Amino acid sequence: MNIFALFTDHVRDAVRSLGSDGIAIAETALDRVVVEAPRDSSHGDLATNAAMVLSKDAGLKPRDLAEKIVARLAVLPDVAKVDIAGPGFINLTLQPEVWPKVLKAVVAEGEGFGHTAVGAKTKVNVEYVSANPTGPMHVGHCRGAVFGDALANLLAAAGYDVTREYYINDAGAQVQVLGRSAYLRYREALGETVTIPEGLYPGDYLKPVGQALAAKYGQSLHNVPEEEWLPICRDVAIEAMMEEIRGDLAALNVRHKVFFSERSLQAPTDKVRAVIETLRAKGDVYEGVLERPKGADAEDWEERQQTLFRSTDFGDDVDRPLMKSDGSYTYFASDIAYHKDKADRGFLDQIDVWGADHGGYVKRMQAALKAISGGTAALDVKLVQLVRLFRGGEPVRMSKRSGDFVTLREVVDEVGRDVVRFMMLFRKNDAPLDFDLAKVLEQSKDNPVFYVQYAHARCRSILRNAHEAMPDLDLTPAALASAAVESLDDAGETAIIQRLAQYPRMIEAAAQAHEPHRVAFYLYELAADFHAQWNRGKDSPHLRFIIENDRKTTTARLALVQGIVTVLKSGLAILGVEAVEEMR
Repeated sequence: MNIFALFTDHVRDAVRSLGSDGIAIAETALDRVVVEAPRDSSHGDLATNAAMVLSKDAGLKPRDLAEKIVARLAVLPDVAKVDIAGPGFINLTLQPEVWPKVLKAVVAEGEGFGHTAVGAKTKVNVEYVSANPTGPMHVGHCRGAVFGDALANLLAAAGYDVTREYYINDAGAQVQVLGRSAYLRYREALGETVTIPEGLYPGDYLKPVGQALAAKYGQSLHNVPEEEWLPICRDVAIEAMMEEIRGDLAALNVRHKVFFSERSLQAPTDKVRAVIETLRAKGDVYEGVLERPKGADAEDWEERQQTLFRSTDFGDDVDRPLMKSDGSYTYFASDIAYHKDKADRGFLDQIDVWGADHGGYVKRMQAALKAISGGTAALDVKLVQLVRLFRGGEPVRMSKRSGDFVTLREVVDEVGRDVVRFMMLFRKNDAPLDFDLAKVLEQSKDNPVFYVQYAHARCRSILRNAHEAMPDLDLTPAALASAAVESLDDAGETAIIQRLAQYPRMIEAAAQAHEPHRVAFYLYELAADFHAQWNRGKDSPHLRFIIENDRKTTTARLALVQGIVTVLKSGLAILGVEAVEEMR
């Protein structure tokens, strides 16, 4: 039961009925109507923007339109009161008997509660992580991995058809550097003393790659030209790094459906060239000279003819080069071909999760996809800010294994997957994150992951204790769904039910905004509501969840506990966090 969807239909029906007053509003305009919880609970249970967003269509002032809508909503049997606030916002207070119906629905629907069909099976491609296969994943990659995975879970819960994709950057200069670094480790494995020069990858993680090359090729790569050993060392190193990356991601419970190779864009068919020529035929590519960038030294700037994409025609700041001076493609050209490939696979809704240092790349990529798809495909880029790692307030900077960064696996091994995932999501993706390895393990209200998991464990403990106290009581969700929950009239109990009622609307809104952190925030608020009610029961025995001489009240409150369990477990699953049965 989605109380917000139900009343959205009621509001839209009220607007449709205005036709009898000569006020005709197009059906498509009704999509702008939203019903949500008011920010201030004293304003009522629900609020709608209908009069504000439809006033121009109706040819009325918002408040005048609101009065007409209110007259129709006031007669609904579930409505106790309707008010107009400010210039035309409409607030509704529902009859008390609505909330027991909601709780029954939560318990009866179980794991399906909150999952919606708003996505209508629309295909969405979420590309995330996509770290260069040049070494183990570091803590910065961790945040993007968790965010992308939770976003994919969230979209699936909202009814979208989601594909999780990883773009392997296995072409270009950085993998050539990887190949040369692996070659040095190969020579080291053969017994040489090597020094890793600046510009190559110094970490110990390439030593096993060198050993594998030595075991397979012996001395055969030692005295041959670079053009012979480099492709071999590069490919072996890429394969080893991707295997390690998959393992690192699995430690976070992140698993992609598609791993797309950048090299496949140029062989066996040169898709990059084809994209450039397609854009050229449309007049979106030309040979020209870029203006000197602002702030660039005139003596260092060389004007030269380049193959340029007219990205300014599609909202970008300047036109962008597609070819380098040596005739090879820019990263941008390959990225256009890649995103076109996604569109050709049916993904007209694309989401990319990038590091914050790629912020300047967003406009050009959105412009390119708009051009190459004729405006049919859309790209939303979610930028993930840096993670600063601390231990007890002191910065953590180095890893013995990587040489210059802390690896993802080291963090997961130290604090656990659930802690990493929840804390990476308990802040908006575009805000910097301070992650303290000591504080995230504290068992206190100030530690959100503990606080939420403890709420679930405590609820499960209540249900176990009830079974021990009343072994003949049927505590299955099906039985609890028929409990006499109408008796739950305490303000704290009602507040919890109202919070549970918000869950489906929160899932829809978070999915449409591509903001999984909303789920984490919601779960913390629900946990706080529950813990507060638990503490009230400690002070006032008549509010306890189990009252052994009052089976009716106990059963009703156990239904409430089951509702909390249902929603906490569902929300934690979206975040990829375990709903633990007990805390140790």
